[in-house]
Amino acid sequence: MAIIEVNGLVKRYGEHTVVDGVSFAVEPGEIFGILGPNGAGKTTTVECIEGLRSPDGGTIEICGIDPQHDTGELKQRLGAQLQQSELPDKLKVREAMELYSSFYRNPADWRQLLEVLGLTDKMDAQFRRLSGGQKQRLSIALALLGTPEVAVLDELTTGLDPAARRDAWELIEDIRNRGVTILLVTHFMEEAERLCDRLAVIDAGKVVAIDSPAGLVSTVDDTQRVRFRPSAPIDHALLTSLLEVSSVERSGSQLVVTGTGNLLHAVTSVLARNQVVAADLRVEQTTLDDAFVALTGRKIDN
Repeated sequence: MAIIEVNGLVKRYGEHTVVDGVSFAVEPGEIFGILGPNGAGKTTTVECIEGLRSPDGGTIEICGIDPQHDTGELKQRLGAQLQQSELPDKLKVREAMELYSSFYRNPADWRQLLEVLGLTDKMDAQFRRLSGGQKQRLSIALALLGTPEVAVLDELTTGLDPAARRDAWELIEDIRNRGVTILLVTHFMEEAERLCDRLAVIDAGKVVAIDSPAGLVSTVDDTQRVRFRPSAPIDHALLTSLLEVSSVERSGSQLVVTGTGNLLHAVTSVLARNQVVAADLRVEQTTLDDAFVALTGRKIDN
């Protein structure tokens, strides 16, 4: 049974329809991603799920709860890290955790949460003294304080440097391992590919595809390219005769072999039999970014 069910969700602002018939279901224990460019309707969708906005159409259930009719119970079972969330500059980390703990009937041990999230040494630091990555980790801690069944993380790693982003990814995986279902909103392809069990691709307020990252890629194109600089001339016919190879092209001093299946093994075997060394060898495959372009007709600008 799905822990989140969204059916035909519609949200309008005046004459502008921001969310147009969005439907998806999230299974318990999943990291389910909502992927799309800025302005696609991702944040509006999750704000309706969180009960922060009233839909103009469709239905939503979280843990069997209607966000519009039982907000009190929803807050006890759903934790949210918002895209934009700030605390008073002078509020200390300890004070924030104690305050938020008082909101829940079954709060987690906030000291343990700070330890897990690497913030124990910042317990007495004011919010304004925290780095961007530390503020993000604090927002996760606050979202988990109520021991929620579902955590919504909206653009969690925006603005973080690459090292802090990867630290955040490890934290998300750890949260899922603690039994929390995660709804992750992102526009980072690498983040979606690394973390998500399944993805809903949203563009212009509509869901254009739902599948695993690998599934989305495979439905678009399963071709591969093996690019290398041969140590000696090789007859292209030796490569084009292979079942796995669809084409061979020269690009400067390099050969680009395109095909499917176990292409790399087939190509390197032929090269070895002909005493040709493949220098600067690189395998290129269709990416989630390629799949997004094929599905929506445009790239996401990060």
